Amino acid sequence: QGFGYSWQVALLAVFAEGIIFIVLSLTNVREAIFDAIPLTLKRGVSVGIGLFIAFIGLQNAGLAVDSSTLVTITSFTENFYTHGICALLALVGTLITAVLHIKKVKGAILVGIVATWVLGMVCQLAGVYVPAPEAGFYSLIPTKFISADFSKLGETFGQCFNVDFSQVKILDFVVVIFAFLFVDLFDTLGTLIGVATKANMLDKEGRLPGIKPTLMADAVGTTFGAVLGTSTITTFVESASGVNSGGRTGLTALVAGLLFLLSTLFAPIFTAIPSFATAPALIMVGFLMVSSVTEIRFDDDNLGEAIPAYIAIIAMPLFYSISEGISLGIISYVVLNVCTGKAKKINPLMYILTVLFVLKYIFL
Repeated sequence: QGFGYSWQVALLAVFAEGIIFIVLSLTNVREAIFDAIPLTLKRGVSVGIGLFIAFIGLQNAGLAVDSSTLVTITSFTENFYTHGICALLALVGTLITAVLHIKKVKGAILVGIVATWVLGMVCQLAGVYVPAPEAGFYSLIPTKFISADFSKLGETFGQCFNVDFSQVKILDFVVVIFAFLFVDLFDTLGTLIGVATKANMLDKEGRLPGIKPTLMADAVGTTFGAVLGTSTITTFVESASGVNSGGRTGLTALVAGLLFLLSTLFAPIFTAIPSFATAPALIMVGFLMVSSVTEIRFDDDNLGEAIPAYIAIIAMPLFYSISEGISLGIISYVVLNVCTGKAKKINPLMYILTVLFVLKYIFL
């Protein structure tokens, strides 16, 4: 949009980025990048993602809002019948989910979402919550249950190829592709690090066995997603909730995918579920990810790895980006260890990544 191009051009850039991803996955480049990141930094990435996802949950709940200090807790009494009650219900939902999790109830996060939604519907029927569509507060009670209208898909399918190339400048297009590429690549790697850490799937050297099919699935999903007409498809960190419920194999992902497909028929029901009901799930997923902080050694002999991990942790929520946290973590890791005479332990690929990240900040 900054270059003045249409959304069709943006979809074409996503498609091209997906093709590049497929090539990188086939050539083991993405796997090599994953393996090059030190284990301590990977743990820091996992913790940072936890804080980031929790922060998103707080925003979706309406608990964290803009202020003169950049962010603050909301005023519950102001606009109580819309914003205030939603924020309060999100807090109640978080406590319900936390209690269920402590009690080791299976599907605690899912139960928490449904319970919060039901409480919201009760509040609406009691007149405590008043829908205000013009302000973004809609009815919590579904009016329909099934919809088989997929006509909108026809308006976006294949539009990534409906581009007048004579109106597109090659240099601009390349810049857009690489912007997508950096964000998608390192968001995906960060998510894999976080979820694999939570699932205890990393080996002693911090590598993830069987990572290649995962990366390929992500790349193919991005490519086909662009053809269907959606923005970049990437691995979601909310998968940690499935891991917490015992998911350890591809069967978990397969079942989740089939249920997502089935849910398209029941869109009226799922679109009626408000963001304040799903926010407790994000906050609890954040808690699950943050628990990895106990595995980071902060003693004097390990500061060269602990400080970059700390930088990655604070960068993700504060800069609102997983990829920014990874890039600053990698840059600081290389600089600190080179300056303290520990350059021998740095994987050569980390130097290349550092240069690329610095160039990204200069040119993108």
